[in-house]
Amino acid sequence: MDEISGARMKKVHLIVYSDYLCPWCYNAAVRMRRLEEELTDKVEISWRSYLLRPRPDPDRTLEKFREYTKSWLRPAGDLDAASFRVWQSEAGPPSHSLPPHLVAKAAALVGDAEFRRVHGALLRAYFHDSRDITDGATLAAIWNECDLPRDAFDRHREPELLHRVVAEHNEAREHGVTGVPAVRVDGGDGVVVGAHPYSLYERWVSRLSAEAT
Repeated sequence: MDEISGARMKKVHLIVYSDYLCPWCYNAAVRMRRLEEELTDKVEISWRSYLLRPRPDPDRTLEKFREYTKSWLRPAGDLDAASFRVWQSEAGPPSHSLPPHLVAKAAALVGDAEFRRVHGALLRAYFHDSRDITDGATLAAIWNECDLPRDAFDRHREPELLHRVVAEHNEAREHGVTGVPAVRVDGGDGVVVGAHPYSLYERWVSRLSAEAT
């Protein structure tokens, strides 16, 4: 392959900082998945952790949490939104952001496809199915539902994964990220914050891809 052909094959690498307890991140996940499906030859997406709730809140009650989930109707009203429901179960409230990130990282150790299955399943379980994705038994059930090796689930307890999650969160902060979703191009410093319409992401990737040729 000559240099010109190789340049045309170069993909735009987007890094997405996200939290599994953030409704806007669910919308962003839907749009990023569509980007990968429709612009397969132009874009590559890497997901990195951001901790909106870095530690448990002992004062949070199920009643307060259930009331909070009514705010999910706002992202649900977006044109190309994910599927949301106000909290329907007696599970929860979720404790903090760390548990689902650790399980997602364990899935990534199994493989990229496995990570993507778990990534999507965690978001749907929380925002649509009213499942507490910070509960250990619930996380194990989601892992099994995604048909991942059962003996690999315990890897979410490895200290290395905790260090990785924290390092990614700190990396986001170093890039000026104070809220998620946030997207940047690998190697660049600028960050696009917020769950923007799919059309904006599509134009951005297409422009960057054209500039790389």
